[in-house]
Amino acid sequence: MNFVQPIREIEKIEEFKSLLKERSQRDYFLFFMGINTGLRISDLLPLKVKDVKNKTHITITEEKTGKVKRFPLYTIQEEIAAYIKGMRDNSYLFPSREKNNGVVRPISRHQAWKILNDVGKTLGMDSIGTHTLRKTFGYHFYQKYKDIALLQELFNHSAPSVTLRYIGINQDMIDDAMKEFKL
Repeated sequence: MNFVQPIREIEKIEEFKSLLKERSQRDYFLFFMGINTGLRISDLLPLKVKDVKNKTHITITEEKTGKVKRFPLYTIQEEIAAYIKGMRDNSYLFPSREKNNGVVRPISRHQAWKILNDVGKTLGMDSIGTHTLRKTFGYHFYQKYKDIALLQELFNHSAPSVTLRYIGINQDMIDDAMKEFKL
């Protein structure tokens, strides 16, 4: 498994959104939800319309940790409403185009990776994968609030150092420190 990075530049995020929107509203919304909630891809993909429709919060049991997590949707409620308009309550937010024995399932984790990685490559970006969404959320949350303890809590990480490493802040600090270091 390759180590993926957050998307650090807002302009690149906007390019990513734009390209995804041209290709597929579903794929765009997957990216949008991921970078605005910080949920793992394994927690995003099984979401159904009823989980987010007219809701101020998502309440999920995290697949990885088994912990119940309640996450606010205040700032993205308009986008959610626009995306789900006309969708049935029991429909997956990110439905696969393929049916399995006549049943529509959500896209697979692998398909989500392919979508994101392909757009990343098109935009000349390396190290893009499904964790890029969560890491991008974390990176920009930290840049805005500088509250590593809150971000650690949001991510259910064991220590602030784990969170800083996860969102790429440690690497940024190393890169900055080494820019002009020379003996």
